[in-house]
Amino acid sequence: MPNQTLVYPMFAMVILTTATLGRLFAGRLAAVRAGTADARYFKTYQEGGEPAATAQLSRNFTNLFEAPTLFYAACLAAMIASPPSNVVLALAWVYVASRAVHTWIHTTSNTLNHRIAAYFCSWAVLLALWVAVVLGVAVDA
Repeated sequence: MPNQTLVYPMFAMVILTTATLGRLFAGRLAAVRAGTADARYFKTYQEGGEPAATAQLSRNFTNLFEAPTLFYAACLAAMIASPPSNVVLALAWVYVASRAVHTWIHTTSNTLNHRIAAYFCSWAVLLALWVAVVLGVAVDA
């Protein structure tokens, strides 16, 4: 049976994604109630517009289904191929932390330079994670 330790950082990403969805839903509901968004907009996303604050949350929520899919795939590959090394486990947690920082920046201050730095940091960690997984498989082969 493969080592399941990578389930924990994967679950942390799921929690981050779910928390972002919760914030998005609450923000949209508040915007409709405050009259800054029309509920009809959310039927087709074509008529009217969305306030900037919820648009930021929406874009970040979408981000959490882009690059993180490669994170989930790397974790699953590592779990299936062989017991993940401490390096793989550490990189998985650093990836989750970097995505949490990116989400925080993107959905609060949205300072572009900080957001870009966090985004590219997460990509660098993701690439390092994949390299570690591939090297682990190659060593075991």
